Amino acid sequence: MGILVHVLLTAVAVWVSTAIPGIDLGEGTTGSRILTLIGVAVIFGLVNAVVKPLVKFFGCLFYLLTLGLIGLVVNALLFMLTGWIAEQFDLPFRVDGFWPAFWGAIIVALASWALNVVYDKITDKD
Repeated sequence: MGILVHVLLTAVAVWVSTAIPGIDLGEGTTGSRILTLIGVAVIFGLVNAVVKPLVKFFGCLFYLLTLGLIGLVVNALLFMLTGWIAEQFDLPFRVDGFWPAFWGAIIVALASWALNVVYDKITDKD
């Protein structure tokens, strides 16, 4: 159940990022847009689970030299990769360039964090 909730929270965070010019969800019915967001959230989760640790491992020197600021660039590139993979699966999700990906990745990170905090407060059983 936890993975499903995480995917849904990520889908909402990706939806929030579509407010950035250059990040487009495409046209369609509400149902098709929701399915697109869920598909993109799954892709985003897989990219972050598989590619991000490899990039961090092989680029750890850059993380040290830039005091972690390269992480912003890495997150933007991973968000662009998510958009590209979504296009390969014919999902109508587009990320047009580095700067929309940069700001979109920041918004997804902040929105995911906020949604997870709220979810944890709601489900806290202590």
